[in-house]
Amino acid sequence: MAKYLLIMHMNPTLWAGLTDDQKNEVFEGHGKFHQLISESGEMIETKALADPDATKTVRVREGATDVVSGPFVESEAFLCGYYVVDVESEERAVELAAQIPDAKHTAIEVRKVVHEAGPA
Repeated sequence: MAKYLLIMHMNPTLWAGLTDDQKNEVFEGHGKFHQLISESGEMIETKALADPDATKTVRVREGATDVVSGPFVESEAFLCGYYVVDVESEERAVELAAQIPDAKHTAIEVRKVVHEAGPA
């Protein structure tokens, strides 16, 4: 078994262009996807993240902390959430990523987890 991070990005312009039915399909699709990977035992966790306007980017230079509003990478698309799954293969991770409803409108990034640490 191996863990994979299935990363979802959203472009606000793209999202604004979807119909209410398409948006509801995405929301309902996440519920169905969550149920699927929970029942299969592949679900580790999922998180939905706040919009970029609520982001703070922190840098420390020469001992001084600099905090700016906004994401680290200036882009129209932003990280909006993720799933962590524990699957038999990369192929299965890709198969699951294709079932995330956002994949119909944007793309899902699949990245293997190569290190993790638990609470101290």
